[in-house]
Amino acid sequence: EIFRGAIMAVNSGQMEAARSLGLSHWQAMRKVILPQAFRICLPSLVNQFIITLKDSSIISVIGLGELMYQAKIYVGRSMESFATYTWVALFYLLAITILTQITKYVERKVQI
Repeated sequence: EIFRGAIMAVNSGQMEAARSLGLSHWQAMRKVILPQAFRICLPSLVNQFIITLKDSSIISVIGLGELMYQAKIYVGRSMESFATYTWVALFYLLAITILTQITKYVERKVQI
């Protein structure tokens, strides 16, 4: 949905201009439309990745073995809940911070 919205956000005149230059539909998409659409959708796409990372704790309720689920098991064995959940929170914060920094770097590189 993010990609579709980004492609639709590119001005339709861009496709007309590319076609008038003799590019086929797929060449116009690959060389004109998609680079602009990528630049438009990048913030939304990274935001979706961050939301997915944050919400992955909810998946542990379903029974998948991920970080919060493993932390619950460890707390049950060791009774060190504060330290365990602090490390999990720091890991999530670190992962989101790294992802945000990568996004800023990519956005700077993609700017026209």
